Amino acid sequence: MRPSRTVARSALTAVLALGALPGLVGSHEPGGAPTIDAAAFRQVSLATSPDRQAGGQLVPDAAGRSDGALDPRTTLVEAGTTFGEATEVESRSSGERAQPNLQAATSDWAWKKPRLTISGAASFYDHGTTAMRDVPRGTTIVICGRGGCIQTIVSDYGPARSTGRVIDMYRPDFFKVCGCGWWSGTTEVTVRVY
Repeated sequence: MRPSRTVARSALTAVLALGALPGLVGSHEPGGAPTIDAAAFRQVSLATSPDRQAGGQLVPDAAGRSDGALDPRTTLVEAGTTFGEATEVESRSSGERAQPNLQAATSDWAWKKPRLTISGAASFYDHGTTAMRDVPRGTTIVICGRGGCIQTIVSDYGPARSTGRVIDMYRPDFFKVCGCGWWSGTTEVTVRVY
């Protein structure tokens, strides 16, 4: 009588399980740490071209050298001159350093052209935001007064039109722009809306 497939599968599974678990069948790992013979390692040279150096300074092979490579004997010629003319670069001694010919540096600044400019009275409040009623929240503005200018973002709506003020500012910003004493409550400002 032939064994059923289920029995054959079970027997095969048992054999594989016993082979996979050496500790269960009494086998063990070899003792001691494996050692590697140092003689197995040796230097391999992968140079494929005869003009590669074996040591010392690395010099590119013929394929790696640039057509315009410079060496210590190379003569530099200024643009627009011919080889027969003596140039300042050729006549200068090797210890002298070339002085650059630079134009004088100038500084300049300008405001980006604003979309809208509003002038009027400003006050402060301690809400921690900047409030304007004529522009949407998130608009970048520059507020200028006698004390200087600051850039900020509108994050609140106000003041009421009936007050006659164009902007309410956070207290520290107000005094930066105002340039006035702590007793002041309003100041004249120019607001540039960008």
